[in-house]
Amino acid sequence: MPTVFPVNCYLFEEEHGLTLIDAALPSSWQQILKAAEKIGKPIETIVLTHAHSDHVGSLDRLKEALPEAEVVISQRDARLLAGNTSLDPDEPQTPIRGGIPKNIRTVPDRLVIDGDRIGRLRVIASPGHTPGHIALFDEKEGALIAGDALQTRGGIAVSGHLKPWFPFPAWATWNKVKACESAEKLKNLSPSLLAVGHGTMLKCPKTAMERAIKEAERALEGDKHEARIK
Repeated sequence: MPTVFPVNCYLFEEEHGLTLIDAALPSSWQQILKAAEKIGKPIETIVLTHAHSDHVGSLDRLKEALPEAEVVISQRDARLLAGNTSLDPDEPQTPIRGGIPKNIRTVPDRLVIDGDRIGRLRVIASPGHTPGHIALFDEKEGALIAGDALQTRGGIAVSGHLKPWFPFPAWATWNKVKACESAEKLKNLSPSLLAVGHGTMLKCPKTAMERAIKEAERALEGDKHEARIK
């Protein structure tokens, strides 16, 4: 449903192979394989920014087609991929939202944390949309693949800040405060390109990211004020 609910995934080209970032919807696997075939390099790694169903939908079919491909997810969201929605005692006790995977058979080959490397990409922990959400940053070119930490569909927004023309990422966000903190962290990387899970890519996105963060922070302050009145 690209006009209603567009979901992006990305093929990142390394010297000898490709890294697939996110596995989109269950129906996406054939298109992903065709895109890799056009590039002419094998998919060697499948990285999941987070464990929501619209980002892991094709995972099992892709792993079947590419049994040698390494599947990577954050150490924290590996639990969510397995359907475990429990929270750690030191995490905000807001419920995990969004499409929680059901019956995913694929077991990740590698679990990563902030600062780990996947080829040329550096793992950036960016919790908020989910507890273990990660972004990927190409330090050489400045490209930032931010998953659902931000959206550009319906207007650029931090995860959790609702955009009426495309509200789904906001509805699926675990913790708005953490999401704002993560967006600030990503902005401070000064990326040359922002690629997100929902919406078009943005070149030189720092100013737009700053604006989105301010909007999200103002909304948070409004929520706190309303809660105090109640």
